[in-house]
Amino acid sequence: MSLSPTLLKLDERPILLAGPCAIEGPQTIDIAHQIADEIGDLGFNWVFKASFDKANRTSSDADRGVGLEQGLDILAEIREKLKVPIVTDIHLPEHCQKVAKVADVLQIPAFLCRQTDLLTTAAETGRFVNIKKGQFLAPSAMRHAAAKVEAGNNDNIMLTERGTFFGYGGLVVDFASMPDFRYKDYPLIFDATHSVQQPASEGDRTGGDWQRAPILLRAAAAAGYNGFFVETHPRPLESPSDGQNMIPLENLKQILNETLGFYNLAKSVLRI
Repeated sequence: MSLSPTLLKLDERPILLAGPCAIEGPQTIDIAHQIADEIGDLGFNWVFKASFDKANRTSSDADRGVGLEQGLDILAEIREKLKVPIVTDIHLPEHCQKVAKVADVLQIPAFLCRQTDLLTTAAETGRFVNIKKGQFLAPSAMRHAAAKVEAGNNDNIMLTERGTFFGYGGLVVDFASMPDFRYKDYPLIFDATHSVQQPASEGDRTGGDWQRAPILLRAAAAAGYNGFFVETHPRPLESPSDGQNMIPLENLKQILNETLGFYNLAKSVLRI
């Protein structure tokens, strides 16, 4: 199988993985255009994010999304029309080769970050692999997940922080642990919107508060993270998942502009 060339080129700009939580259908293409209009002039290395399958929902009755085939068709159209790299979640080793035909970055969900077969098969595609830190893991343990991708002769790796379980209904981010999280020179990404989740806090749904995400973004930028992950939507509460955690699209540009200010300041002081 021949892979199409990747659009993602790491450079001096901060990485931004951004998009709605789930692919909702063809309207996701319109959302991608709206995001491009909002953030196109900010100077991020933007990668569009949306998931074709929400396999880690709280309830078995929850909507999981449009599925692999329709989801990849929609992502391929976004990639072609906007000339933007694509990142999407994979959950099974058999997803990897199919998804790699469209996505520039294969994302390993936090709950699956120790799954050896998934990591090594993703590595074999040659695509970038973004490994989200398990909510149950110490930051230093993520080097083992990265090493599994390296074992597949792939060093196109990103590591993403998304909070650590704190009791039964919340997550906490320990910015002082970043030196333990950093492994070699792989980019470190901070996931702001999943870090404000309150898992299963609303019975059969996960709650949260997106208004806390800008605080964490500023802190991550000041701490020296190389990039950021945010989910956004023009009407978050109408989305099928993570509505309370996604940043409303109308607020996105201002929040990211503030984040970029802290990032540039940290870069000049810390020389990252």
